[in-house]
Amino acid sequence: MSVDLLSNIVWHSLTGNQARLSEGTPNVRRYARGYTPLVGFADTLRPDLAALATCCDPGEHLYCGGWNGPAPSGWTIEADSAAHQMTFDGPAPPQDDALDARRLDARDAREMLALAQLTRPGPFGERTVEMGEYWGVYDAGRLIAMAGERMHAGALREVSGVCTHPDFQGRGLARRLVERLLRRSIARGERPFLHVMVDNDGARRLDERMGFDHRGEIPVRVLSLQG
Repeated sequence: MSVDLLSNIVWHSLTGNQARLSEGTPNVRRYARGYTPLVGFADTLRPDLAALATCCDPGEHLYCGGWNGPAPSGWTIEADSAAHQMTFDGPAPPQDDALDARRLDARDAREMLALAQLTRPGPFGERTVEMGEYWGVYDAGRLIAMAGERMHAGALREVSGVCTHPDFQGRGLARRLVERLLRRSIARGERPFLHVMVDNDGARRLDERMGFDHRGEIPVRVLSLQG
């Protein structure tokens, strides 16, 4: 399985496996509102922001990767950083029947969004749960940990939305949920990958201990159209 798609993974997801979730033009695509505010450009070196302006709202924060040139007039760069891109090429983790987790769906969306807003694992929307499998752990009727799948291009499947409520951290819940996703993804013949921001050393070290290999870094920007 080629990792070439990773060099412009958002674009390849939005024009491939997840095209049904996208909107835009031949030069720029975005996930439809409500899924996740990720944007992909056909050419990341010369992003067509004029076309993007036709399918976004003024002030909406949009996330794009692979572009680090100047912003044209009418656009604001809200954040400018980078992310480690990591792939998993090892064997499937051992079965973990003791983990009391269940598949999440649209009925859990409100709690999922609240947990994401509290822990900030990355951009998350009320319909992100529809982008792939999401699994969660509940305690006394409250969602306390979750992990799931976001982008999907070819045989590449992204692990994303990994978070645990602060009151329940340190118990290995996030790691065990990710391992469940890895087992299921590998069983489908897919190659798992993920992104972790360059300033999140703790998450990167955990991912490495789980068997993820560092592939490289990509620029990550948050931009918005001025009103």
